[in-house]
Amino acid sequence: MTSNPYFVPGPHRAEKVKSLFDAVAGRYDLLNDLLSLGLHRHWKKRLARMANVGPSCRVLDLCCGTGDVTFALSMEGAAVVGLDFSPRMLEAARTRTRRQEQQRRGASQGTVAYVQGDALRLPFCDQTFDAVTISYGLRNLASVENGLREMVRVAKPGGRILVLDFGKPDSGLLRRCYGFFLRRVVPILGKLSTGGTEAYAYIATSLDHYPAQHGVAETMKRLKLENISVVNLLFGTMSIHFARKPLASPDSGAGRTPAQKAT
Repeated sequence: MTSNPYFVPGPHRAEKVKSLFDAVAGRYDLLNDLLSLGLHRHWKKRLARMANVGPSCRVLDLCCGTGDVTFALSMEGAAVVGLDFSPRMLEAARTRTRRQEQQRRGASQGTVAYVQGDALRLPFCDQTFDAVTISYGLRNLASVENGLREMVRVAKPGGRILVLDFGKPDSGLLRRCYGFFLRRVVPILGKLSTGGTEAYAYIATSLDHYPAQHGVAETMKRLKLENISVVNLLFGTMSIHFARKPLASPDSGAGRTPAQKAT
């Protein structure tokens, strides 16, 4: 494992990750398109469909970035709150959402609101949302388990929990090839598009410390979630986790009282 200035385990990790996303916000969508050949847009739309929301639903999209998933969920008719702790990402999300809303004027869609906040300390009441999603964000949290625990806390009984992120293929050969791509090719693409390599070398470093498909599913089991499933994408290099909060879950929100409900 190689060190990276943006990866600092422990309580200071959030500050470093915030500085990373503030730095790349202007070129974030461009590089995502380059890295995935545009496939990330299809995966995000698939996540939105799997959330199974509609006009009567309220949804929280964590680590919303530039608003891809947030807007896709709103196109399903839901009232969506996108949360991110990077001001520059939120600025890009608001600008992009306004442009998309103008282009789709007259089309049926739900409402979108953006909030700056910490995914590990959500400013929402218990049992607020019908679905809670996070895309390419769980891997960046100081604690995967605490991040999932907060998602469960703010979900209504029976609410859906969905996670889209990088994965680790079961095939050793594929995992090595994928690791080479992330460590060698991605930083070069980052340098060509943004002038820097360390921000995109961070992806490989963060994935080294991420439990990926099997570990996230096991954590969901420990949190007593139900109907847990994993959808592998692109041979397991990406994955979507789906789970449902039990209708009766006395332990799901234990230990925290939110400060207030954001509007």
